[in-house]
Amino acid sequence: MVNKSTDIIASLAKGLRVLECFGADSPRLSIAEVAGRTGLDRATARRCLLTLHHSGYADYDGKYFTLTPRTLRLGMGALTSLPLAQVVQPWLDQLTEQTGQSCSVSILDGAEIVYLARAAQKRVMSIGLMPGSRLPAHCTSMGRVLLAALPETEARAIVEASDLSPRTPFSLTDPDDIMTRIAAARTDGYVLIEQEIELGLRSVAVPLLNAQNKTVAALNIGMAVTQDQPEEMITRYLPALHKVQAGLRRVL
Repeated sequence: MVNKSTDIIASLAKGLRVLECFGADSPRLSIAEVAGRTGLDRATARRCLLTLHHSGYADYDGKYFTLTPRTLRLGMGALTSLPLAQVVQPWLDQLTEQTGQSCSVSILDGAEIVYLARAAQKRVMSIGLMPGSRLPAHCTSMGRVLLAALPETEARAIVEASDLSPRTPFSLTDPDDIMTRIAAARTDGYVLIEQEIELGLRSVAVPLLNAQNKTVAALNIGMAVTQDQPEEMITRYLPALHKVQAGLRRVL
């Protein structure tokens, strides 16, 4: 289906661009900052922001705008309506019970992963993760699994466009090094991350495949770093991940 220009509501598209400006690194924005981030003129950015404020989606202190919890209705409604999230949750709950570790499923959105479902018995990251949470794809186990499912040129473009600033002393910051790990994921069928996203955290991830052998999401187990060698985590947890992978492949 080809959309005609008369079918598009330009003002709605501009409002969505304004909403997307806000994030963990930019929770408070002025009109000028929103205009700069969106490419909209100040008058248009102002009208969009004041409309969000009027509708209850943004607070305004006279200079800065911040999003309100009402915006969660938009994201959470979309996430909970995805059949995948509903299908995988019981499997995650069971996997967490069996392993005693936190388990998650995510999809790729640009240079980030978006959590669709999660089951946690232990908090292994300093930030609270839940459906809708986002993390960089290039330095996470699920992100590298999902990047490995893309054509190499597409995966490289995403990596090179990402913010590769080191999050820990163990973070890989060279695109070639990251692409080497992504290539290994294609061969091995799994990814092990050791303290690249946060100190004290390691995780193992595998792709979730549908009946056509296409990667539709990623599944991981996250755990605190112990005295055990990282490779021992593969022996301990990979069979359980593969079991869930096989089970979900029959129903996806």
